[in-house]
Amino acid sequence: MQSVKVVVTGPFNAGKTTFIKAVSEITVLSTERQVSDVSGEGGGETTVAMDFGRITVSDDVVLYLFGTPGQERFSFMWETLSEGMLGFVLLVDAKSSESISDAVGMIEFFTEMSDVPFVVAGNKVDADDTATLQDLRAKLGIADEVPLLPCDARDKDSVKAVLLGLLYRILDTMG
Repeated sequence: MQSVKVVVTGPFNAGKTTFIKAVSEITVLSTERQVSDVSGEGGGETTVAMDFGRITVSDDVVLYLFGTPGQERFSFMWETLSEGMLGFVLLVDAKSSESISDAVGMIEFFTEMSDVPFVVAGNKVDADDTATLQDLRAKLGIADEVPLLPCDARDKDSVKAVLLGLLYRILDTMG
């Protein structure tokens, strides 16, 4: 059986944990902790180390999914988790200008660290919303050959489509 290490990264609150939970066939190991904003009010949860999930693609291929923290202060984990990856998904909240802005730096970080295939997934983008995808591509400054896929991180089929898009890119580089 071939195991493929995939990193799921993206800015804070882009939907990485939800993405992995939507598709994992095992209980996701998650290191989420409560956060608060500067006013002291609750700010939800954030991943502080990693998320881990697994999906069997076929009789001979298993994807191991490693989700990174989204905040730059945890960038030491980005480097650690990316060791040995065969590809990565950069998930970005297409409805958040802050997420898009942070994603630009993350693309640069990961592509400088490792020369592996990657796809960008625009979370909260409908499959037929080409205008939003074109706008997102321009704002992220990614080349036309980098797949930019619509995604709903809550939907198993949508997440599978993104992972298959990445897997096909990985296979192309191996063959």
